[in-house]
Amino acid sequence: MAEGVPRIALADGNAMPQLGFGTWQIADADCPRLVGEAIAAGYRSIDTAEGYGNEAGIGQAISQSGVPRAELFVTSKLRNAAHTRDMALQSFDETMTRLGLTELDLFLIHWPVPAEDKYVEAWRALIELKGEGRIRSIGVSNFDPVHIDRLIKETGVTPVVNQVELHPRYQQRDRRGYHKRRGIALAGWSPLGPGTGNTAWWWTHGRATAPPLLADDTIAAIAAKHGKSAAQVIIRWHLDEGLILNPKSAEPARIKENFDVFDFRLDAEDRYRIEALDSPTGKIGAEPAEWNLMF
Repeated sequence: MAEGVPRIALADGNAMPQLGFGTWQIADADCPRLVGEAIAAGYRSIDTAEGYGNEAGIGQAISQSGVPRAELFVTSKLRNAAHTRDMALQSFDETMTRLGLTELDLFLIHWPVPAEDKYVEAWRALIELKGEGRIRSIGVSNFDPVHIDRLIKETGVTPVVNQVELHPRYQQRDRRGYHKRRGIALAGWSPLGPGTGNTAWWWTHGRATAPPLLADDTIAAIAAKHGKSAAQVIIRWHLDEGLILNPKSAEPARIKENFDVFDFRLDAEDRYRIEALDSPTGKIGAEPAEWNLMF
């Protein structure tokens, strides 16, 4: 149950569940059922974004869950086309209306959108909202160190979370030391690697992708050794690495399976074999310095 999920301490004094439920590419109409399944299975952290178009469905699932609001940790993200102060404040109001909440646990800037060069202004808006008590924690997503350093230099406020692409084929080990020194918790998106839907989305946006990580022979062998699924092994790896993750599934059985990862640990040989999967060509998503898609 939820009591078994470790919590990651954030630099602002708050904490969030290490394992949550991701909702990218889950339709708004499906969220009441699927997010409801996740909450019933024990998930207490729900990750969404304005750009996902499903905040209203998630709000419905939360209201119908019967779980006290204080037990849930809800994350959303500011859309790329709302980086000016006024647009950011308006977009946040719309997020809260759709979610049906009065306070958000974590709000992130989804991408820096460097071609627009307004992410510092967006960050100031998040600082303002946090100061008003409307957001408990603020952070970023898909930010490179150069973007984070600029935020800190110009505002004096450090993000407490950076959500980036991170999975066994793209482990971001060269950046983990930077985040640790800055006191920034790392959360990984696409933690199970490219799935069918993710692969198709990135392909249509001009990104090359790798074969499914869930079908990798090394992962399959480790899974067989522990009597677990490939997804459970990958999730356990993220947990053992101290990373925050929000795996997504649209199948109730898989939603439950992905949460059933607290009765085993990977040994040193398992971790060594997974570490060897890291590859310079393992990235499936866009480079933050280049991605300027407006949504």
